[in-house]
Amino acid sequence: MDKVGKWAALALMGAALVCGGFAANGFVKERNAGDSYKKLQAEAEKAKPQKESTQDKAKEQEPEEKAEEPEPVECPVDFDQIIEECPDCYAWIRILDTNIDYPIVQSPSDNTFYLDHNSYGDYEYAGAIFTENLNAKDFTDPNTVIYGHNMKNGSMFQNLHLFEDRAFMEEHPTFEVYLPDKILTYQVFAAYNYDDRHLLQSFDFKDSRVFELYLEEIRNQRSMSANIDADVAVTSEDKIVTLSTCNGINDQRYLVQGVLLSEQKVTVN
Repeated sequence: MDKVGKWAALALMGAALVCGGFAANGFVKERNAGDSYKKLQAEAEKAKPQKESTQDKAKEQEPEEKAEEPEPVECPVDFDQIIEECPDCYAWIRILDTNIDYPIVQSPSDNTFYLDHNSYGDYEYAGAIFTENLNAKDFTDPNTVIYGHNMKNGSMFQNLHLFEDRAFMEEHPTFEVYLPDKILTYQVFAAYNYDDRHLLQSFDFKDSRVFELYLEEIRNQRSMSANIDADVAVTSEDKIVTLSTCNGINDQRYLVQGVLLSEQKVTVN
Protein backbone atom coordinates (compact mmCIF):
# COMPACT_ATOMS: atom_id res chain seq x y z
CA MET A 1 0.00 0.00 0.00
CA ASP A 2 1.47 3.38 -0.95
CA LYS A 3 1.72 6.35 1.41
CA VAL A 4 -1.51 7.95 0.13
CA GLY A 5 -3.38 4.69 0.61
CA LYS A 6 -2.08 4.37 4.18
CA TRP A 7 -3.23 7.88 5.06
CA ALA A 8 -6.67 7.19 3.52
CA ALA A 9 -7.00 3.98 5.53
CA LEU A 10 -6.01 5.74 8.75
CA ALA A 11 -8.51 8.53 8.04
CA LEU A 12 -11.29 6.01 7.49
CA MET A 13 -10.33 4.17 10.67
CA GLY A 14 -10.39 7.44 12.62
CA ALA A 15 -13.79 8.33 11.22
CA ALA A 16 -15.12 4.91 12.19
CA LEU A 17 -13.84 5.33 15.75
CA VAL A 18 -15.44 8.79 16.02
CA CYS A 19 -18.76 7.52 14.66
CA GLY A 20 -18.56 4.55 16.99
CA GLY A 21 -17.91 6.90 19.89
CA PHE A 22 -20.97 8.98 19.01
CA ALA A 23 -23.11 5.85 18.70
CA ALA A 24 -21.89 4.51 22.05
CA ASN A 25 -22.49 7.90 23.67
CA GLY A 26 -26.01 7.98 22.22
CA PHE A 27 -26.67 4.46 23.50
CA VAL A 28 -25.58 5.40 27.03
CA LYS A 29 -27.73 8.55 26.94
CA GLU A 30 -30.76 6.55 25.80
CA ARG A 31 -30.18 3.84 28.39
CA ASN A 32 -29.86 6.34 31.24
CA ALA A 33 -32.57 8.72 30.01
CA GLY A 34 -34.82 9.97 32.78
CA ASP A 35 -32.63 8.69 35.64
CA SER A 36 -32.44 12.19 37.17
CA TYR A 37 -36.19 12.05 37.83
CA LYS A 38 -36.10 9.03 40.14
CA LYS A 39 -35.02 11.13 43.12
CA LEU A 40 -37.60 13.78 42.28
CA GLN A 41 -40.37 11.19 41.97
CA ALA A 42 -39.52 9.78 45.38
CA GLU A 43 -39.48 13.22 46.97
CA ALA A 44 -42.71 14.28 45.31
CA GLU A 45 -44.77 11.28 46.27
CA LYS A 46 -46.98 11.48 49.31
CA ALA A 47 -49.28 8.60 48.37
CA LYS A 48 -50.12 7.27 44.95
CA PRO A 49 -53.84 7.14 44.13
CA GLN A 50 -55.53 3.75 44.18
CA LYS A 51 -56.09 2.30 40.73
CA GLU A 52 -59.86 2.20 41.12
CA SER A 53 -60.02 5.91 41.93
CA THR A 54 -59.49 6.90 38.30
CA GLN A 55 -60.95 3.94 36.46
CA ASP A 56 -64.38 4.50 37.95
CA LYS A 57 -64.56 8.24 37.33
CA ALA A 58 -65.38 7.85 33.66
CA LYS A 59 -68.51 5.94 34.66
CA GLU A 60 -69.72 8.66 37.00
CA GLN A 61 -70.22 11.52 34.59
CA GLU A 62 -74.01 11.58 34.80
CA PRO A 63 -75.21 10.86 38.36
CA GLU A 64 -78.97 10.50 38.81
CA GLU A 65 -79.02 13.32 41.32
CA LYS A 66 -76.75 16.32 41.50
CA ALA A 67 -74.10 15.43 44.03
CA GLU A 68 -72.88 17.87 46.62
CA GLU A 69 -69.55 19.53 45.93
CA PRO A 70 -66.87 17.08 47.11
CA GLU A 71 -64.72 17.96 50.06
CA PRO A 72 -61.17 19.09 49.24
CA VAL A 73 -58.59 16.30 49.26
CA GLU A 74 -54.89 16.18 50.00
CA CYS A 75 -52.68 16.47 46.95
CA PRO A 76 -50.49 13.35 46.58
CA VAL A 77 -47.62 15.47 45.24
CA ASP A 78 -45.41 17.47 47.59
CA PHE A 79 -45.21 20.67 45.56
CA ASP A 80 -43.44 22.60 48.32
CA GLN A 81 -40.51 20.21 48.05
CA ILE A 82 -40.57 20.03 44.25
CA ILE A 83 -40.82 23.77 43.56
CA GLU A 84 -37.96 24.43 45.98
CA GLU A 85 -35.71 22.26 43.79
CA CYS A 86 -37.35 22.97 40.43
CA PRO A 87 -38.70 26.54 40.35
CA ASP A 88 -40.25 26.14 36.87
CA CYS A 89 -42.31 23.14 37.97
CA TYR A 90 -46.00 24.00 38.28
CA ALA A 91 -47.86 20.69 37.80
CA TRP A 92 -47.39 16.91 37.79
CA ILE A 93 -48.76 14.22 35.45
CA ARG A 94 -49.39 10.55 36.22
CA ILE A 95 -50.83 7.84 34.01
CA LEU A 96 -51.51 4.53 35.72
CA ASP A 97 -49.61 1.42 34.58
CA THR A 98 -47.08 3.52 32.66
CA ASN A 99 -43.73 5.14 33.44
CA ILE A 100 -45.34 8.55 33.03
CA ASP A 101 -44.98 10.09 36.49
CA TYR A 102 -43.26 13.43 36.03
CA PRO A 103 -43.25 17.11 36.92
CA ILE A 104 -44.50 19.51 34.26
CA VAL A 105 -42.33 22.58 33.76
CA GLN A 106 -42.54 25.76 31.74
CA SER A 107 -39.77 28.21 30.96
CA PRO A 108 -40.95 31.83 31.19
CA SER A 109 -38.77 32.98 28.30
CA ASP A 110 -37.39 30.08 26.19
CA ASN A 111 -39.84 27.52 24.82
CA THR A 112 -36.97 25.30 23.60
CA PHE A 113 -35.07 25.20 26.90
CA TYR A 114 -36.64 22.02 28.26
CA LEU A 115 -36.07 20.10 25.05
CA ASP A 116 -32.61 19.29 26.40
CA HIS A 117 -32.72 20.32 30.07
CA ASN A 118 -34.29 18.41 32.93
CA SER A 119 -36.68 19.97 35.44
CA TYR A 120 -33.73 20.99 37.64
CA GLY A 121 -32.53 23.17 34.75
CA ASP A 122 -29.48 20.97 34.06
CA TYR A 123 -28.57 19.82 30.57
CA GLU A 124 -29.98 16.35 29.91
CA TYR A 125 -30.45 14.45 26.68
CA ALA A 126 -33.99 13.35 27.68
CA GLY A 127 -35.16 16.87 28.44
CA ALA A 128 -38.29 17.37 30.54
CA ILE A 129 -42.06 17.11 30.33
CA PHE A 130 -43.03 20.69 29.53
CA THR A 131 -45.52 23.17 28.15
CA GLU A 132 -44.78 26.35 26.24
CA ASN A 133 -45.57 29.83 27.53
CA LEU A 134 -48.26 29.97 24.87
CA ASN A 135 -50.33 28.01 27.39
CA ALA A 136 -51.49 29.29 30.78
CA LYS A 137 -50.26 27.27 33.75
CA ASP A 138 -53.73 26.72 35.22
CA PHE A 139 -55.01 24.47 32.39
CA THR A 140 -57.87 26.83 31.55
CA ASP A 141 -56.90 27.10 27.87
CA PRO A 142 -59.10 25.25 25.36
CA ASN A 143 -56.12 23.04 24.46
CA THR A 144 -53.05 22.65 26.67
CA VAL A 145 -50.21 20.89 24.83
CA ILE A 146 -47.70 18.94 26.93
CA TYR A 147 -44.49 17.76 25.26
CA GLY A 148 -42.09 14.94 26.09
CA HIS A 149 -39.43 12.94 24.27
CA ASN A 150 -39.95 9.36 23.09
CA MET A 151 -36.99 7.65 24.78
CA LYS A 152 -36.06 4.11 23.81
CA ASN A 153 -35.68 3.01 27.42
CA GLY A 154 -39.37 3.72 28.09
CA SER A 155 -38.86 6.97 29.99
CA MET A 156 -40.41 10.41 29.48
CA PHE A 157 -43.38 10.17 27.05
CA GLN A 158 -42.41 6.91 25.33
CA ASN A 159 -45.23 5.06 27.10
CA LEU A 160 -47.82 7.18 25.31
CA HIS A 161 -47.38 4.63 22.55
CA LEU A 162 -49.13 2.07 24.79
CA PHE A 163 -52.32 3.81 23.69
CA GLU A 164 -51.74 2.42 20.20
CA ASP A 165 -53.31 -0.72 21.70
CA ARG A 166 -57.09 -0.19 21.78
CA ALA A 167 -57.44 -2.57 24.73
CA PHE A 168 -54.92 -0.56 26.77
CA MET A 169 -56.78 2.66 25.99
CA GLU A 170 -60.08 1.11 27.08
CA GLU A 171 -58.53 -0.16 30.30
CA HIS A 172 -56.94 3.22 31.05
CA PRO A 173 -59.63 5.76 30.20
CA THR A 174 -58.34 8.53 32.46
CA PHE A 175 -55.20 10.25 33.70
CA GLU A 176 -54.47 12.92 36.29
CA VAL A 177 -52.76 16.27 36.29
CA TYR A 178 -51.96 17.60 39.76
CA LEU A 179 -51.57 21.26 40.64
CA PRO A 180 -50.91 22.77 44.07
CA ASP A 181 -54.58 23.81 44.39
CA LYS A 182 -56.48 21.19 42.37
CA ILE A 183 -56.49 17.75 40.81
CA LEU A 184 -57.65 17.52 37.19
CA THR A 185 -58.89 14.23 35.76
CA TYR A 186 -58.97 13.84 31.99
CA GLN A 187 -60.77 11.20 29.95
CA VAL A 188 -58.83 9.92 26.95
CA PHE A 189 -60.79 10.33 23.73
CA ALA A 190 -58.13 10.06 21.02
CA ALA A 191 -54.70 8.56 20.34
CA TYR A 192 -53.22 8.84 16.86
CA ASN A 193 -50.35 9.86 14.59
CA TYR A 194 -50.40 13.45 13.39
CA ASP A 195 -48.16 15.70 11.35
CA ASP A 196 -45.51 17.85 12.99
CA ARG A 197 -47.23 21.21 12.72
CA HIS A 198 -47.15 23.41 15.82
CA LEU A 199 -50.69 23.05 17.16
CA LEU A 200 -50.87 26.25 19.18
CA GLN A 201 -49.53 28.33 16.29
CA SER A 202 -51.60 26.55 13.64
CA PHE A 203 -55.02 26.74 15.32
CA ASP A 204 -56.72 29.54 17.23
CA PHE A 205 -58.40 27.29 19.79
CA LYS A 206 -60.02 30.28 21.47
CA ASP A 207 -62.12 30.66 18.33
CA SER A 208 -64.95 28.19 19.01
CA ARG A 209 -65.54 27.53 15.31
CA VAL A 210 -61.87 26.75 14.69
CA PHE A 211 -61.82 24.50 17.74
CA GLU A 212 -64.96 22.65 16.62
CA LEU A 213 -63.54 22.06 13.14
CA TYR A 214 -60.33 20.74 14.73
CA LEU A 215 -62.35 18.31 16.87
CA GLU A 216 -64.28 17.18 13.80
CA GLU A 217 -60.98 16.47 12.05
CA ILE A 218 -60.02 14.20 14.94
CA ARG A 219 -63.37 12.40 14.98
CA ASN A 220 -63.38 11.87 11.21
CA GLN A 221 -60.00 10.15 10.97
CA ARG A 222 -59.97 6.97 8.93
CA SER A 223 -56.50 5.72 9.79
CA MET A 224 -56.50 2.12 11.02
CA SER A 225 -53.85 3.05 13.60
CA ALA A 226 -55.96 5.80 15.18
CA ASN A 227 -57.89 5.02 18.37
CA ILE A 228 -60.83 7.40 18.68
CA ASP A 229 -63.48 6.93 21.38
CA ALA A 230 -66.62 8.19 19.68
CA ASP A 231 -68.61 7.66 22.89
CA VAL A 232 -66.77 10.51 24.61
CA ALA A 233 -68.51 13.79 23.84
CA VAL A 234 -66.07 16.66 23.26
CA THR A 235 -67.17 20.13 22.18
CA SER A 236 -65.59 23.54 21.75
CA GLU A 237 -66.86 24.37 25.24
CA ASP A 238 -64.57 21.76 26.77
CA LYS A 239 -60.97 21.95 27.93
CA ILE A 240 -58.63 19.35 26.48
CA VAL A 241 -55.03 18.31 27.02
CA THR A 242 -52.82 17.08 24.19
CA LEU A 243 -49.87 14.86 25.16
CA SER A 244 -47.34 15.01 22.33
CA THR A 245 -44.29 12.90 21.56
CA CYS A 246 -42.32 11.59 18.57
CA ASN A 247 -43.33 8.42 16.75
CA GLY A 248 -40.03 7.67 15.04
CA ILE A 249 -40.89 9.49 11.81
CA ASN A 250 -39.34 12.93 11.39
CA ASP A 251 -42.42 14.75 10.17
CA GLN A 252 -44.95 13.11 12.49
CA ARG A 253 -45.98 13.22 16.13
CA TYR A 254 -47.96 10.80 18.28
CA LEU A 255 -50.76 12.48 20.23
CA VAL A 256 -52.87 11.28 23.14
CA GLN A 257 -55.73 13.62 23.99
CA GLY A 258 -57.99 13.85 27.00
CA VAL A 259 -61.00 16.02 27.84
CA LEU A 260 -61.43 17.48 31.32
CA LEU A 261 -63.70 15.14 33.25
CA SER A 262 -63.52 16.49 36.79
CA GLU A 263 -61.76 19.05 38.94
CA GLN A 264 -61.18 18.49 42.63
CA LYS A 265 -59.99 21.11 45.06
CA VAL A 266 -56.97 20.43 47.19
CA THR A 267 -56.73 21.21 50.89
CA VAL A 268 -54.46 24.14 51.64
CA ASN A 269 -52.27 23.76 54.70
